[in-house]
Amino acid sequence: MALMTEHDVLAGVGPRLRALRQARSMSLAALAAETGLTASTLSRLETGKLRPTLEQLLPLARTHGVPLDDLVAAPPTGDPRIHLRPIRRSGFTVVPLTRRPGGIQAYKVIYPPAARTPAKPLRTHDGYEWFYVLNGQVHLFLGDQQYRLGPGEAAEFDTRTPHQIVSAGTEPAELLTLFSAQGEQAHLSSQLG
Repeated sequence: MALMTEHDVLAGVGPRLRALRQARSMSLAALAAETGLTASTLSRLETGKLRPTLEQLLPLARTHGVPLDDLVAAPPTGDPRIHLRPIRRSGFTVVPLTRRPGGIQAYKVIYPPAARTPAKPLRTHDGYEWFYVLNGQVHLFLGDQQYRLGPGEAAEFDTRTPHQIVSAGTEPAELLTLFSAQGEQAHLSSQLG
């Protein structure tokens, strides 16, 4: 198998960038406003008159919601599996399920049993969160309200509202969570209460 040269990898970037922009019915001016690149630079990238740099490709990948590898057509590794790397934070485990930059991110979150969960103040941050309880029970503290959710139940909320999620039982609780720092709603809702 022949190795791809840098020229081979970058040759198709322009047409891929144009196709992504056109698929979103986006003008060069609108894309320039979102990425911080000039419309002229974007046009030259799309026509192949300008060789792309990493500093230009990163905001484009983020804006279009695609992995950088998709922009440069990196050769496939032959293994389609996502290699999950659990992250342990403050007593719970977070498993990232998505690899693309920006947009809605998916996680599996495992909360330890209630007896092992230290009490913490409610927190706020920019974004929007949706979660679905896979196993166990959780308490959702949302402002001055408290909700108990079990397997098969879901909730969504604006994370600027003071909140906390903790296990409500003696077993760990497992949740599938969608989170967006941009405040995009998941379009899946559940009545809380």
